[in-house]
Amino acid sequence: MHTNAQPSPPTPSEADLTEPFTVTEEEIDEVLEICGGRPRDAMRALLIGQRSFKEVALDEARRETSWGYVRGRPSRKTKGRGDASEG
Repeated sequence: MHTNAQPSPPTPSEADLTEPFTVTEEEIDEVLEICGGRPRDAMRALLIGQRSFKEVALDEARRETSWGYVRGRPSRKTKGRGDASEG
C-alpha cells in the first residue's frame, strides 16, 4: 500500500521567524508540481498554510498573555503595592 503522506516540516526556531528568508526557484517549482501545475491551487494552498500558521501563533500568544492584563486589572501581586504607599 503506497501512501502519499509527507513528513511534517520542522518547527522553525525563533531566529527563523525574525530573519528574512529566500525562496528558491526549485521550491516554487515544487509547490506548482504538488498542485498539478495550477498556480491558483498553489496560491490557495499557500494562503491556507499561512492562515493556519497565524492561527497557531495567535493561540500561543493568547496562552502566554496574563488574564489580569487582558481584563485591564492589576494582578493580586501588584495591587497590594500601590495601596500600601497611598495610605
